[in-house]
Amino acid sequence: MRTLPQTRSASISRSHVAATAAAGLALLWLSAAPAPTLVSEAALPAVSANAPHSAAADESSISRVLARMVPLLEAAGKDSMRMPDPGRKRRRQLDDLLRDTPELAVVIDTFEQRVQRCKDPDAADAHYSGKKKQHTLKSQVAVDEETGQIVDVADSVLGPTADITVLEQSGLLSRLPEGVGGIGDLAYVGMDKLHPKGLGASPRRKPRGKDRPPEDIAYNRAFSRRRIVVEHTIGRMRRYQALSQTDRHHRQHHSARVRAVAGLVNRQRPQYASC
Repeated sequence: MRTLPQTRSASISRSHVAATAAAGLALLWLSAAPAPTLVSEAALPAVSANAPHSAAADESSISRVLARMVPLLEAAGKDSMRMPDPGRKRRRQLDDLLRDTPELAVVIDTFEQRVQRCKDPDAADAHYSGKKKQHTLKSQVAVDEETGQIVDVADSVLGPTADITVLEQSGLLSRLPEGVGGIGDLAYVGMDKLHPKGLGASPRRKPRGKDRPPEDIAYNRAFSRRRIVVEHTIGRMRRYQALSQTDRHHRQHHSARVRAVAGLVNRQRPQYASC
């Protein structure tokens, strides 16, 4: 009779150790390697020793662990994403040059990740990015301007897809809270037309065949200071090797990995000071 509680406790303890080891392996993989075979061999014996029944040090076992853990990390990533609250009391002093831009906004940008070339020539051409000169997938990220937190990650699309097209397909601007707009770089010229209330802004283009007016130079400089937060956030996301090295998963579940990393970055992000 006395052995039952001990056996149950030991079983729970082993399950906890196995779950902890699996989560640790998934985090190691996201941060250090894009494929199960590239996970550091030095880490595998520790995983096997801590969870001998659930994570043997071989590729198939690692793949099963990742297939189970990455969706959980993706769900946790989604849970960490919160749209800006327009009801909060905010006192932001925008530059006078930006008085016609949304006072409260999310900053939007994309990044591309190299993927394996498709064997089918048509599919390979569809993934070929003329900008990167590589076969890529593109991910759109939206960041709260005030806090630096990631508020939305769109489904991954073919690398050559225009940024403004990704934004339109994602429907992000129609899902923003009342009074919240969107701002982006020159790839998002005309984004105000996608917002239900026209709350969108982008830098000013250089007039064709003419010099850029001094007022446009000043405007773009002020605008760049406002949107730099998304560049910093994407940079933090791409410190995870699963998003910076060549993706070797045949373009499958890419969005899940991006959202998993976004959740990890959100939990590491310090709050930006209000300006």
